[in-house]
Amino acid sequence: MLLVATDLAKSHGLRELFSSVSISVADGDLVGCIGPNGSGKSTLLRMLAGKEEPDRGIVRTQRGAVIVYVPQRDDFPDGTTPRLVATAASLGAASVHDDAHEAQVLGTMILGKLGFPDASMDESVELLSGGWKKRLSIARGLCEAGGTPDLLLLDEPTNHLDVEGIRWLEQFLARPSNDIRAGACVFITHDRAFLERVATRVVELSRAYPQGTLCTEGNYTEFLRRRGEFLESQARAESALANEVRIDNVWLGRGAQARRTKAKGRIEESAQRRDELDAISERNAAASAGGARVDFTASGRRTRKLVHAVGIAKGFANAAGETRTLFRDLDLDLAPGDRIGLMGANGSGKTTLLRILCGDLAPDRGSVAHADPMPRIVVLRQQRADIPESTLLRDAICPVGDVVDFQGRPMHITAWARRFLFKDAQLLQTVGNLSGGERARAHLARMMLEPADILVLDEPTNDLDIPTLEVLEESVESFPGAVLLVTHDRTMLARLAKSVVVIGAPDASVSVVASLDQALTALERAERATQVRHRESQREVRADTQRDAQRDASANAAAPATFSPALRKKLSYKEQREFDGIERAVHDAEAAAHAAEARVADPEVAADHLKMAQACTALDEAHATVHSLYARWQELESKRG
Repeated sequence: MLLVATDLAKSHGLRELFSSVSISVADGDLVGCIGPNGSGKSTLLRMLAGKEEPDRGIVRTQRGAVIVYVPQRDDFPDGTTPRLVATAASLGAASVHDDAHEAQVLGTMILGKLGFPDASMDESVELLSGGWKKRLSIARGLCEAGGTPDLLLLDEPTNHLDVEGIRWLEQFLARPSNDIRAGACVFITHDRAFLERVATRVVELSRAYPQGTLCTEGNYTEFLRRRGEFLESQARAESALANEVRIDNVWLGRGAQARRTKAKGRIEESAQRRDELDAISERNAAASAGGARVDFTASGRRTRKLVHAVGIAKGFANAAGETRTLFRDLDLDLAPGDRIGLMGANGSGKTTLLRILCGDLAPDRGSVAHADPMPRIVVLRQQRADIPESTLLRDAICPVGDVVDFQGRPMHITAWARRFLFKDAQLLQTVGNLSGGERARAHLARMMLEPADILVLDEPTNDLDIPTLEVLEESVESFPGAVLLVTHDRTMLARLAKSVVVIGAPDASVSVVASLDQALTALERAERATQVRHRESQREVRADTQRDAQRDASANAAAPATFSPALRKKLSYKEQREFDGIERAVHDAEAAAHAAEARVADPEVAADHLKMAQACTALDEAHATVHSLYARWQELESKRG
C-alpha cells in the first residue's frame, strides 16, 4: 500500500468536519473523492499529503514514496513565468541533483508535455487564463517529483480547465506515458463526466454514512447504483428500528408496577435502540438534505428577441503588436427560452464574447442590437470576485437590512442563509474566510434576488458540489428567460444547452452546432488545425535558421575550421522510424475516428442501447488515439530541434 489512513477526525472550532474516516491507496488506484461542500474533503486531502495534522487518527505512507499535492488555488509569485516556475520546482527532484541546467531541461520538457507552447513559457504568469494556471499548478507538482510521483493528490483539478485540458488530464491519469505518470492518484472533483471516465474507486465523504464515508469500486455510475442501494437499506433500517422503539415506548409507559418484574436488560436494550434510532435518523436526514435551493427569478418580460448579433468579430493586439482575431462573422439571436452554450479552449475569447453580447464591450466589426428597454442581465462570474473579501456574509447575501424580497415574498436573513446551506453563526464571517463552494453559493444567493431576462453563467460549476449542481441545472431548465452558459462541464452542457457556439479555430471561424457531441467534434477539428499550424510555423523557423546558418557558413568559408558540437538533437533509430511513419498513422487514426462517428450517427445503432454504448466507447477511444498521436508527433518534432 502506498498510503493507509485510519480513524481520522478533524474539527474546526466547535464544528466537527468528520470522524472515524479511513482510506487506503495502492499503486494503480485512481480514487475520486466527492461530498457536500463543507464536508472536509480538502482538509482530508491535506492530511493525506502531510500538510495538516488530524485531531485523531494516523496516516502511514510507504517508505520512500514520492507524494505530490496540488492545491485547489493556483498561487504564483508576481512577475514569474511558467519556465521559471517549472525550473524552480524541478530543482527539488531527486533526478536533477540540484543542477540548474538539468532542472530547466526537465521543467521545459514537462511544460511541453502538458501542452504549453514554447512562446508562452516565458510570458508572465499574470497573463495566463485560469485554465493555463491550473495546468501550470499540475506541471509544478510533476516537476517536484521528476515527472513520476508515486502518489498524486489533486484538489479540484478540473476547475478552470477547458475541454482539451480535461481530456489531457483524463488521458494522463488513465493512460500515462513512461516519462510522465503518477503511480496512483486521489482527486477531489465535482465533474461527473471526469469521474465516470477516470475513477477506479469513488469515495463520498458525508454524514449520511456510519463511518463518515461510502467507498465503492468502479466508476461514478457504479457508485450511484451502490449508494442508492445503501441509502434505501438504511431507510428501511430506520423504519424497522422506529417500530421497535414504539413498542418499547408502550412497554415503558405501563408504569413502575408493570415493569417491576421486567428484566433490567430490556430497559438497557431499549435505551440502546433509541440511541441507534437517533443516529440513523440523523444520517438519513443528511442524505436527503440535497444541495442549495436555487431558483432564479425571471422578469416576466415577453419580448420575441432579446439580443440580435450580426457579423460580429473581435481581436486583440499581442505583446508584439500583432492583432489576433478571436472570432469573426458570428450571427446570433437570443430569445426567451434559448439556452446557448459557449465552448472553446482557454484564451479563445468566450468571456470576451459574453461581454459583447451583454453590451459591455463593442465588437471590432458587425453589430449587436438589444431589445428596448435594455434586457435585465444577471451574471455569475468565473472568478467570483464581485464581493470584497472583507464583506460579512450577511451583507453579501442580504445587501439591505435583515429581510430579502424573493419573488415578491419577504424572507428573514437567517431563513435565506439556510436556503443556501449556511449556518446561522456563519452570517458574521467575512467572505474571505469562506470555502470556494461557500463563496459560489453566496454569489448564487445574490443573483437570485435580481429579476433577469438573461442569465449569464460563466463557469458556474467551479467549487459547487454535485447536489447543488443538480439543483442548479433544474433551476436553469425551468428559467423562462434566456441563458448564456460558459462551462467545461460536459454533463451540464449535454443537459442544458439547446445549441453550442464553438470558438477558437485558427482562422477565427465560429461553429454553431446543435449538440455536445457535434461541439466536441468541432473542438477536435480546431485543435488539430492549431497543431498543424504550429508544426508549419516550426518548420518555417527551422528553415529560416538553416538559411541563416548557410549564409554564415558562406561568409566564414575562408576562416579556419573549428570543431563545434551539434546543437540539434538527433532521434534514435527507433524514434526516426516512428517519426517517418507517424503521419500515416495519424491519417489512419483519423479515418478510424470518422468511421466511429458515422457508426454513432447510424439510426440503427442509435435504436439499440447496447450497440450505442459500444459505439460511443469506440468513438472516445478513436479520438483519444488521434489526440495522443498528434501529441507524440509534436514531441518528436521538438526533439528533432
